[in-house]
Amino acid sequence: MRTIWFFEDANLLKLLCPHKFKRYKEDHNFHAYRKNDYIYFEEDSANKVYLIERGKVKIGCYADDGYEIIKAILIRGEVFGEKAILGENKRTEFAQSLDNTTSICPIGVGTMHGLMQDNQSFSLKIYKFIGMRFKRLERRLQLLLFKDTKTRLLEFLNELKEDYGYCCPDTGDMVIEHPYTQKDIANLIGTSRPTLNIILNELKESNIIEFNRKKIRLKNVA
Repeated sequence: MRTIWFFEDANLLKLLCPHKFKRYKEDHNFHAYRKNDYIYFEEDSANKVYLIERGKVKIGCYADDGYEIIKAILIRGEVFGEKAILGENKRTEFAQSLDNTTSICPIGVGTMHGLMQDNQSFSLKIYKFIGMRFKRLERRLQLLLFKDTKTRLLEFLNELKEDYGYCCPDTGDMVIEHPYTQKDIANLIGTSRPTLNIILNELKESNIIEFNRKKIRLKNVA
């Protein structure tokens, strides 16, 4: 499933950044953000696509009652704002920096369309990426609507396993080295951090998982 976020294991920053192309390099700059800075808001003009060169970015929106809905938390090498490629005029979500050293590579929609027109294979990869991201978001929203918190966590761990996991041959355990904090995970599965801690400890007591800040071990996966 890495192809959802990394085109066939290729870091998007290395694949798309205008610094790779001489005709764009001179006029291109990276943008720096501090923690809690917004890259864009809902209703802002959608005229750029963004690549994360460093740091972490939260994508979300607000419900009518003001409740914050987190759609994704993205890290280095990932892309966001991609709906602008499909003709979105105004943003339907916000993007916010979660680190004090976030660095973003913005790409104008015109530039992106030019790159896609010049390379059919690249264009197909872009559309595949967008389709797979929509599919994953749809699955996550279905979980939020119809599944209990424990099921949502187990499904999220399954996603992490596909993206960041490796099998430990000696034990058959699946080890997941991931970039998310517990607060990030709680936001992504639509629960509170205390509730998440309770469920994690229940799973640990049942010998299903072991965990620390940056690593989760799924026991006896084989």
